[in-house]
Amino acid sequence: MLPGNVFATFGAAPSLALGLLSTLYFIGSLCVYVSLIYQISARIRNASAGDAPARAFGLPEAILASLLIFFFLLTISSAIQDPALQFHPRNLLANFLLSTFVVLLIVTLLQFRGFDVGALAGFFRISFFRTLGTGAILLFFAYPLIGFSETINQRFFGGGSSKQNIVEFFSASRTIEERIIIIVFAVAVAPIVEEFVFRFFIYGVLKRYVGCVLGVMLSSLLFAAAHAHFPSFVPLFFLGSCFAIAYEWSGSILVSMTMHSLFNSLTLIALAFPEIIAE
Repeated sequence: MLPGNVFATFGAAPSLALGLLSTLYFIGSLCVYVSLIYQISARIRNASAGDAPARAFGLPEAILASLLIFFFLLTISSAIQDPALQFHPRNLLANFLLSTFVVLLIVTLLQFRGFDVGALAGFFRISFFRTLGTGAILLFFAYPLIGFSETINQRFFGGGSSKQNIVEFFSASRTIEERIIIIVFAVAVAPIVEEFVFRFFIYGVLKRYVGCVLGVMLSSLLFAAAHAHFPSFVPLFFLGSCFAIAYEWSGSILVSMTMHSLFNSLTLIALAFPEIIAE
């Protein structure tokens, strides 16, 4: 989920020093993610010339992924046809139940097929503190790319607020219970479910059949479209791409889950305490 403009505060202080720091920040961001892509490419080349590849997803996984993609496309189509659909806490509960069912369905299929889900997703690949640190650093360097993409999105596509429904609902909520529900969903539920479904499973299947590059692009396009919010489509695509690159580079889905959770947390903090951003 995205706030109105991630880097709107930079425009409020048009100093040369701030502009220089922002430029260096953006260049550093590009260097970091280009370096990650280069390392991933080198690893793939070495793997293709070396040992036999590890067991990959097959036809049953591809069929399930296709069904999920088709379901997401139907959901997106419904949201586009009825953009005025009101957001309500009940929607979060329904979303949670559906997401739990999808995750359990994927896990059940993989276990039935003999996959070790924990090893495949890299749950135990790196330590907790390294996961947290890696996720925080990669998110820090992802922000300039997200901000740049949002600027491009506003310039070329313009139009409405880039706040998604859940963000607007959080801003308008008046009870602590509503905010707690949104915080739990945004910080814990959504990052785990979305990263497991879009990055671990759908990207994993796409990577098997179309390669890493197209896999990242297609899974990120679906991730952005699944939020059914056109004003934030381009930033969400870049955000999903950063998550996918981080997952592929680290080999652990926990890294992208951490990035996703931190991103949502920072967004909610910015909404709850706007005076911090204003300063």
